[in-house]
Amino acid sequence: MNIIEQATQRLEELKRAGIDIPWAAVEQAGAGAASKEAAAAPANVIAHAGAAPARRDGPVRRSKEIHVDLTHLAELGYIVPGRERSRWAEEFRAVKRAVLDVVRQPHQKVPRSNLLMVTSALPGDGKTFCSLNLALSMAAEVDSSVMLVDADVVRPAVLDRLGVQGEAAGLLDVLSGSVNDLSDVLLKPDNIPKLTLLHAGMPRENATELLASGAMERLLDELSTRYADRLVVFDAPPLLLTSEAKALAKKVGQLLMVVREGVTKVEDLTSAYACVESVPHVISVLNGSPLEDAPKGYASGYGYAA
Repeated sequence: MNIIEQATQRLEELKRAGIDIPWAAVEQAGAGAASKEAAAAPANVIAHAGAAPARRDGPVRRSKEIHVDLTHLAELGYIVPGRERSRWAEEFRAVKRAVLDVVRQPHQKVPRSNLLMVTSALPGDGKTFCSLNLALSMAAEVDSSVMLVDADVVRPAVLDRLGVQGEAAGLLDVLSGSVNDLSDVLLKPDNIPKLTLLHAGMPRENATELLASGAMERLLDELSTRYADRLVVFDAPPLLLTSEAKALAKKVGQLLMVVREGVTKVEDLTSAYACVESVPHVISVLNGSPLEDAPKGYASGYGYAA
């Protein structure tokens, strides 16, 4: 009995047992297993050949693909794949290295070190700009991938910056239980392979409670352990205006504090740092220093300090 006959017999057995086989999964699984015999087999048999039993929890889920206008993104001052090296990009590489060094250090492992929260004391300091640029820089890594979570559930901005229109389910919908599987709300840019996006989700009055809930703990545990090579960046709200940021800060291993040169007041920064004393590793990023090759219309640079 050849492999096609064996697969067909197994499918019949599964059907008699009441197990449904999703066609998409069958076709994908069968493509490799029956490649040698597919040319000679009837079309209705090729689709079944080599199929593995379906998962009992339902069909295989895939993230939704989106397309990002990289040219427009570059014009707005963001780092995009395939562009020439610049001091602008090097600034973010320096920040990236400081973060990855903590993730990859062999000794004194920081709990949830691959979960990085980006925030600021007050609005207007550039924390979303920094979050997205850092995620784009991370997406260029050879040995790592990155997920960018829009955790600014009060004023989400990541998808808008990327030019993605319309409302989208996301983080709050997963935490509230209205979405059962995280994969159902993940977004994958088709032209940035190592970047995954998670939108803030539909607004809810109990957003703070959801971010401080057991569901959030379980989600963070999954994100920090499921993919060892993935860094998860949270674009969080400003610390001094909302309670959501304070709730999230207690659950991450690293935090990046964006400080606007000449704008952020010392007393506000002091109060912001007091809110994140529990975070094992905090990096300060100075935004607003002029760069010679900064994108037109955006004369801001970044510098970092541990």
